[in-house]
Parts: sequence; C-alpha cells; structure tokens
Amino acid sequence: EYNSFFGVDCADRLNKSLILMGEIGGNDINYPLAQGKSLEEIKTYVPFIIQAIANATREIIIAGASQIVISGNFPFGCFPYTLSAFSSNDSTDYDENGCIKRLNDLAIYQNSNLQTAIYSLRREFPNVVILYADYYNAFLTILRQAPILGFDRRTLLSPCCQSRDYNPTSPQFCGGIGVPVCDNPNQYVHWDGLHLTEEAHRQVSKIIDTNLVLGANCTF
Repeated sequence: EYNSFFGVDCADRLNKSLILMGEIGGNDINYPLAQGKSLEEIKTYVPFIIQAIANATREIIIAGASQIVISGNFPFGCFPYTLSAFSSNDSTDYDENGCIKRLNDLAIYQNSNLQTAIYSLRREFPNVVILYADYYNAFLTILRQAPILGFDRRTLLSPCCQSRDYNPTSPQFCGGIGVPVCDNPNQYVHWDGLHLTEEAHRQVSKIIDTNLVLGANCTF
C-alpha cells in the first residue's frame, strides 16, 4: 500500500522523514459523550483507541519509518461544545481554568494509556525514535499564558464561530448563512465548538516543538 503511494523507494522516504501520527481518538470520545454515554462506559473504549494507534504506528515502522511523533489528546473539558453540553451549576465541577474536571480526567486517562503504549513500542523497536506530543499540557499553557500570547482572556473558552457544534439551537455549521463569526479570530483559542483557531494551533506547535526537536535526530 505504501509502495503504491510513494513508489519503490517507500522505505527510504519513510526512513528520512519525521512522521506525525495526528491526534487520534477525539471523535471516539466526543460522539459517545454527545450520545449521553456515561464516562464509565466511554473509558472502556480507551484500550481499543490506544490499540488502533499502536497498530498504525507499528505498521508505519515496519514500512520503514524511523522517527515518529504520536500526539496525545487535548483536554476535553475545556472545549466550548463540552462546556455548553455538560454545563453545571456546581462550581466544584470546574477547575481553575473553567474547564470541566471530570472530562479532563478522561483525557488524562487516555493520554496516560497512550504513553504506556508508546513505552512498549519503544521497547519493541529500540532503533526507532518515538516521541510523544503533549497537546494536553500545551493547551493548558495557552490558557494560563493567554494575554502574553495575544489571546483575549474574556473569550478563552468561547468560540469565534458560534455554529451548531457549539450551540445546538443554531441551524447551521460554520460557513453557513447567518452564522455569526468574530472579527478577530487570532485573539480566540477556539474556532468553533470542537476545533482550535489557526493561531491557537500555531501556539500549540511552538510549545511542543522544542522538546520534539531535542528528542528527534533532526538535522538542519
């Protein structure tokens, strides 16, 4: 499959590349949450998510990859969609950033299991560099340092685009007629209920890049 895409030098190309296994498993958590599944049930899905990530990583290594970055998940309880769908009048349900603690605990659980799988993959493939991209803590760093990074503290947990995935009563998704969009998206962390703005993604990448470059055998 890889040879048909890259050509006969697939293994060589993969060996010379830094492969990013993008954030995987978010929808496997978000959809059951939206369906009203309990956190206890959703936790039972995590081993299957982690196994899928490990299998995909193993496959790309066997195909020739030698430097891989595996991304963890963002804190689920800090996104506008979950904050709207699971709002509570109990202040103890929220952390110091205004995020829902029990949903963030779910993300921590998944990320912890993912890191355990990464350790196992490193033992299985000792000659392959396998790095963990800590999206969770990079995101929290953005919330804590928002003014320094140029974000408006008043809108840290609000979306620039108030679409259907944030407000269930909205008839449209982002881009639809009549869906309100902010004038200054670079000052917002969230584009819509479930996705970050380009500026937020840029800041996340800056936060994690240094550790990734130090861990990988990068040449410039």
